[in-house]
Amino acid sequence: METESNLLDQEIAEILRTVLDEAPETMLVVNPSKDAIEQLINVATEYEGDLPELRMLAQSGTLKDVMEDFIVASNAADLIDAGSLSLRTTDDVPSNSLLVTEEVVIALVTADDRVGGLTADDTEFVSEAYDSYSEQFESADDFSLRTPPLSRVRDTLGDEISPDAQHDFDEVLSSMETARGDGDGLDEVTISLLVAAKNEALLYDISKWGEDVGIASKATFSRTKTKLEDMGLIGTEKVPIDVGRPRLRLKLANDDLRNADTDQLASVAQSLLH
Repeated sequence: METESNLLDQEIAEILRTVLDEAPETMLVVNPSKDAIEQLINVATEYEGDLPELRMLAQSGTLKDVMEDFIVASNAADLIDAGSLSLRTTDDVPSNSLLVTEEVVIALVTADDRVGGLTADDTEFVSEAYDSYSEQFESADDFSLRTPPLSRVRDTLGDEISPDAQHDFDEVLSSMETARGDGDGLDEVTISLLVAAKNEALLYDISKWGEDVGIASKATFSRTKTKLEDMGLIGTEKVPIDVGRPRLRLKLANDDLRNADTDQLASVAQSLLH
């Protein structure tokens, strides 16, 4: 078997794009690292050509951790919705991260802070590897991704709240590297409430939208609202309705937030929260 290293010294994203440009019918991604999963979702989301069927076989804990980031998870959900991506988990995986098509096997090798792709294109070896990992994928457990597709989140936000709220949501998300809510970015509920407050939407409306689309329960929205209110980021005013208790209109309560450009909203909020 001949082994070349013609992809060495490329970023994972470049290696992935190189393989996608070869237009395989199926690409198996075996035991990807957290970074490789994020890069694959990112590259596939932005790829302008036809995507192959992307079949990811990953360790359950690694996938769960990566999918805590709403940005990655909601883009992955879009790819799944489009039939371009399948996620399965297994504990029986090789030590290397592999990209496998019917034409080539690429081992993603990390050394210090560098990543290289060692390619093997020996026909018999590649065929055996492809068949073997395809069988492993078929017998593996499906990964249950509970995050809704980003396109559905955006479209329904525009319909249920307002086009301005959708535009602000897009700007806030695009300004963030991650949306995890663990100190490395605000979570999706906090982002939704800040956008709602900026647009002076009703708590009832944003909570109902969030629960219906699958972001979080109304209770989670209510708890997060209380936390943001206690910390002085948002405020509420009562809006009387014909029947029942008054509804609460959300407003930004902090001058720094009120004066911030939309693409700065997340960073200002994060500095106030931490």
